[in-house]
Amino acid sequence: MKSGASQLRWLMIGMAFVATAITYMERQALSVVVPVLMDQFQMSGVAYSRVIFAFMLAYTIMNSVSGPLIDLLGTRAGFALTTAWWSVAAMLQALAKGAWSLGLCRFLLGMGEAGNWPGSVKVVAEWFPVQERALASGIFNSGAAFGAIVTPPLVVLIVLKAGWRAAFLMVGLTGLVWVFLWLFIYRTPREVEAEVTGLPTPPWTLFRQRFVWSFAAAKIFLDPVWYFYVFWFPEYLKRARHLDLASIGKFAWIPYLVAGLGNIIGGWFSGFLLRRGVPVTIARKSAVTVFILLMASAIPAVLVPETSVSIALVSLAMLGYTGVSANMLAFPADVYPKNVVASIWGLASMGSGFGGMVFVLVTGWLVDRYSYAPVFVGFGLIPMIALLIVWFVVGPLRPVLVPGDERSAGRTNVVARDSI
Repeated sequence: MKSGASQLRWLMIGMAFVATAITYMERQALSVVVPVLMDQFQMSGVAYSRVIFAFMLAYTIMNSVSGPLIDLLGTRAGFALTTAWWSVAAMLQALAKGAWSLGLCRFLLGMGEAGNWPGSVKVVAEWFPVQERALASGIFNSGAAFGAIVTPPLVVLIVLKAGWRAAFLMVGLTGLVWVFLWLFIYRTPREVEAEVTGLPTPPWTLFRQRFVWSFAAAKIFLDPVWYFYVFWFPEYLKRARHLDLASIGKFAWIPYLVAGLGNIIGGWFSGFLLRRGVPVTIARKSAVTVFILLMASAIPAVLVPETSVSIALVSLAMLGYTGVSANMLAFPADVYPKNVVASIWGLASMGSGFGGMVFVLVTGWLVDRYSYAPVFVGFGLIPMIALLIVWFVVGPLRPVLVPGDERSAGRTNVVARDSI
């Protein structure tokens, strides 16, 4: 990569960071105002879980579409299209009259937001070498933490001054501004244009490969943990820790600040191992192991009597998740050519959406019938299943031959057949 392009890579990943931040501002906006909406719309925990389910259903379905769509249209046009869609959907939430209309808006939102991570992963693949991919992934993924940090106090302020409808309008408008800037700024590096612009392999062909379906299976047991914190943590602070809305605005951002550090630390750690000659497979999976173990701190978080200690333990668990995520975001580019990495991530994220749908309904049922205790214990343990899949099913992180892709003729199809 030439020096000019090398310098521009930080601007490009910065744009992906901002897109991710705005995406999470929207997701977190609902979780911040949901105590108000549950009272106004008379929603139970189960009803709220169904609203989240609508988002996850659309997110799951569209992950199989958004990744291939971005590979087909290109990063610039595809990312802009999906972001414009969800930005408009975010603004439509201001018109919600109850749980059903809110759920419909969340469904439309999920359709568009399914494009953010495939698009960002493709930015990383186009602009960054292997040693920097996990760090670059951590940088853009930390936008989720940044968005979640600024959202509670910002949304609480907007709600107190102008009402909850204004909060949804403002976040959606911010997304449309990003689309305009993205279309003006983004371009694909000349050095990789030939690899990026070729027709992508059909998704049904890709999903038959061992790496893709096993990667999707791992995300079933990993990503719902993050969705729980995003959609339920403010409600947990109100119901279980008895904080009012103003206090939620003061404290709910803290775990996301710590989670943002996990993105950077996780990406740096595997890069550190790679620079010292550790093979890609061992470096990435070792980093995943360390940070998944940290996620178990969710278990004591629900048991301690002090709210401050509970928030600290949740923060550590979220740092663990983002450390894992920074490394797993780099997996597709480690294995597949650049013209299919958005498709790979989209297909794998179907597992994320499926797990999110199942576990969000279970969460609502457990909270209404019992308490948050079994939920926190469960989300402290299920990432261990993802860890076992990563080590013993996903296979080695080496280049794989993609059927029908002539540019991969020199690559070795080891992922579909080999063990670790």
